[in-house]
Parts: sequence; structure tokens; C-alpha cells
Amino acid sequence: MCSIFGVFDTSLTKEDVIKEANKTVYRGPDMSRYFEIPNGHLVFHRLAIMGLNENGMQPFVLNDKVVLCNGEIYGFRKLKEELKKDYTFKSESDCEILIPLYEKYGPMMFNMLDSEFAMILYDMKTNEYIVARDPIGIRPLFYGYNDNDESYGFASEAKSLINLYDHVLPFPPGCYFFQKKFISYNEIYKPKLYNNEDIDIVTSKIRKYLISGVEKRLDSDSKIGYLLSGGLDSSLICSIASKLSKDKIKTFAIGMEGDAIDLKYAKEVADYIHSDHHEVIMKPSDVIEALEHIIYILETYDITTIRASVGMYLVCKYIHENTDIKVLLTGEISDELFGYKYTDFAPNAYEFQCEAEKRIKEIHMYDVLRADRCISSNSMESRVPFGDLKFVDYVMSINPELKLNKYNKGKYLLRKAFEDGDYLPKDILYREKAAFSDAVGHSMVDYIKKYAEEKYGDDYLEICKKYSNPTPFTKESLLYREIFEKYYPNRSQMVVDYWMPNKNWAGCNVNDPSARVLSNYGDSGK
Repeated sequence: MCSIFGVFDTSLTKEDVIKEANKTVYRGPDMSRYFEIPNGHLVFHRLAIMGLNENGMQPFVLNDKVVLCNGEIYGFRKLKEELKKDYTFKSESDCEILIPLYEKYGPMMFNMLDSEFAMILYDMKTNEYIVARDPIGIRPLFYGYNDNDESYGFASEAKSLINLYDHVLPFPPGCYFFQKKFISYNEIYKPKLYNNEDIDIVTSKIRKYLISGVEKRLDSDSKIGYLLSGGLDSSLICSIASKLSKDKIKTFAIGMEGDAIDLKYAKEVADYIHSDHHEVIMKPSDVIEALEHIIYILETYDITTIRASVGMYLVCKYIHENTDIKVLLTGEISDELFGYKYTDFAPNAYEFQCEAEKRIKEIHMYDVLRADRCISSNSMESRVPFGDLKFVDYVMSINPELKLNKYNKGKYLLRKAFEDGDYLPKDILYREKAAFSDAVGHSMVDYIKKYAEEKYGDDYLEICKKYSNPTPFTKESLLYREIFEKYYPNRSQMVVDYWMPNKNWAGCNVNDPSARVLSNYGDSGK
């Protein structure tokens, strides 16, 4: 990961800017650079992944244009070859192509990028700037503005903007900001047309696009590792990568001491694909001690996001402290595409599809945010194959009648897609879904709830009323919100709501986001 920061405001000093921008130096500890522009300031913190020498350092400057980008542009070499006719490149960095691409195509370039990115491009001749983010929002970006002036600021994380602006919000994915207006260029969550292919064609394409999504994410000049929970999604990513890699891949799993449900499944997968496997054990004290820092780095109060971040943050911390890995592949976004345990309760295909569209549209505030922060705060880069643009675009276009759980097994299409090819043991391929925050050990969430129970008395609901948009409703959610308010006072609008099952569906009107409380939990997490 890298960190980008740009403020178009002449009232701020260099010292002001560097102080705020340096709050995210962990995203890019390899090198930092301040760049003054006529109407503001730019700062870049680099984590070198492609083109590791200093020539790859940003900002890139060409023809009076300046660009900062936190991203990976897959297939950039082909674009670079086309642009070489008119431009001389100085580095092996994928992001160096952005200014030539913009000069040739303008904002049309954003739909040409097979990429996860957040970028700021400034034209010193016209004094105009354009800011953009990838269609899913895998790379983080926030914008800030004031009530009484027309200045704007942009940063990889909100913590760099909250002391500068009255309002700080997530930059909408699939949009660019030009002449102080947001313009949508790709609403990937909205399928243009449903395809009517039969299940065999659908599953063959799922397999083809996911393998391609993994393969392109293996392109790195830095070392790659893999998070392996033992669940379907991360196991598939690791298995595909293992088949595509010349050497043994390095996999990492984490679990609570005493009841680490997932560790045994992760080891089974690791043994099956012959990975160099590492286990991390966390204690109750590790969970409680890390909680406040995790909420600070996450910039959220959401229950599900925080619970699932504890194990992920701690395993990433271990990787950062004990290896030289700088890139991690993860299994996020599969659930939003193929369904959760609660989407088994979807009353019809239309409702299932609406829920999937809502989740993909908002995922930059939840699971994608979690993966980014847990990994980037430990100075590594996350890559998310299930977020591959071609893969997401295709899966969202599948007739939702096929995606409904009519098979007595959730995410059946994804499972069926990999039945052949010796990717996973059958018991892993058809293992019931278990939420990561449960599967690292059911006791983890129980320890947090106990901590919250001891912290607050019977009057906790009165304390909850202090907060709105949304209001906490349990001692655990109050604990998270109060830590959040400590660092981000009155900034709850940065997250749209609590991630919860669709309470309008029969069987889903619950007050805890864990699948454990649903009637169809069954063998999940065993």
C-alpha cells in the first residue's frame, strides 16, 4: 500500500500538511515526498511493490502535470507499449502511465484501467485537478470540505483530514471528481444485463475469471504471502496461487488458544496444496489490548468489521514483524457476490440481487476497508482476487435465480466451479460457511462481550442515546462507538450504518450480525 494526500487550499502551511499526512506513513514507510503546487500541497508515502528503485517514487511529473496514485494497474505493460510511441518512461512503476494515459484519453481512461486504485492528478497550467477511485473501492480514499469555503482535501485515510475539514466522507467508488463535481464512470454493482447461460457455462466462466484474477495479482517485484482461514474463499485463492506459482507459497492462519476452529481446516488445506504454512495463536489479552488501536486504524464503529479485524490485524502484525513479505492475497468479496448465510432467507431472486447490489456498493466501508487497514497498517499491500473487475462484472450479471440457494448449500456456483481440477479436498470445498470472527474461535467475541459487560452497567442504553446515525444498541456496540468517538468525534457519517442481515426478511430480524444467531447456522463453525 501507499498513502496519497492532496489539499487544494493555500491557507494551510507545509508544516500543517506534513503533520496530518504523516499519520498514515505506515502505509508507505519506504520513502516519503512533499510536493508544493500553486494552490495547495501533495504528499506521498511509498510502499515499493513494482519498480523498486527510486525512479518509481511519486509524484510523477510530466508536461506540467503531477500525479499521485495508490494502486496496482494490471496489464500496464501493454498500455505502456502503446504509449511508448509518444512518451519516454523513467521507471518500471505501473503508475507512471497515468499522465500519458490521461493526456491521450482524458477521463475515459478510468474505464480502461484494470486496476484497484485511488489517484490525484493536478494540471499546473490550468490549475485544475481530477481525483478518482476504482469501481469497488478496494483502495481507500476520503475527501474533506468546509462549510465556509471551496477548498477540498483528499487522503487515503480519514485521520489525515479530520483536523482540517468540517466534513470528511468516503470518496464514492467508481467516480471521479472534476471541477468540484462527482461524476460516475462505472457502477459495477449494477448489471447492465442478466445473462441466461446454463449452470455449466456459468461455473466454467466463474472458474476462468477467478483464476485470471489470481494470476494477474501474482505480478509483484516484492514477496507475496497468503491469508488462509480454511474457509472456502481463502482456500480457493491459495490453491489457485499454488498451482500458478513455481515455488511453495507462504500461508498464514490465526486462531484463539483453546478453540481455534479454523486452524485445523487451514492446516488441511496447507497440507493439500503443500504450502509453507504458519500458525499464529492469540490470547484473550491480545484481543483486548489490540482493540482500541484496531478501531483507530479502521476508522469505524461497525460491529462486524471490528470483530473480524481482530484476528486479521494480529496475523498481519505477525507477518510484518517476522517476514519480509510486502503483499498479501485475501479472500474478501466472495460473500457479497455469492451470498451469506442470511441470504438463504432471501424471499426471491429479485431480493437476493438487490441485497448483492447493496453490499457491493457499500463494501468499501466494511470488508474491503477491513482488509485494507489490517494489512496497510502493518506496511503491506492487500490484493483481492474476488474483487477483480471482470470477475465481479460477470458474477453480478449471472441470473440471480441461479445464485439463490436451491442446492441446500450456500455459494453453490463457486463450489461447483472448482469441483474438477483437484483444487481442494471435497470436505473443504463443501464446508459450511463460518464467519471469520467466529471461526478464529467462538470465544474471541465472547471475551470482547465480557469486557464490555464489565465496563458498562444497567444504564448503558441511556449512554447509547448520546449517539445517533446510528445509535448503539448493545454494550459491545457502545464500547466500539465510544472508542471511535475518542479519535473521530462527530464523524459517524463516515460509515453508512451497522452491517447487519436484512431485517425485512423472515428469519433475519436479529440484533447481532454473527451468523451464529441465525436458525440456519447448522454445522457452520464446527
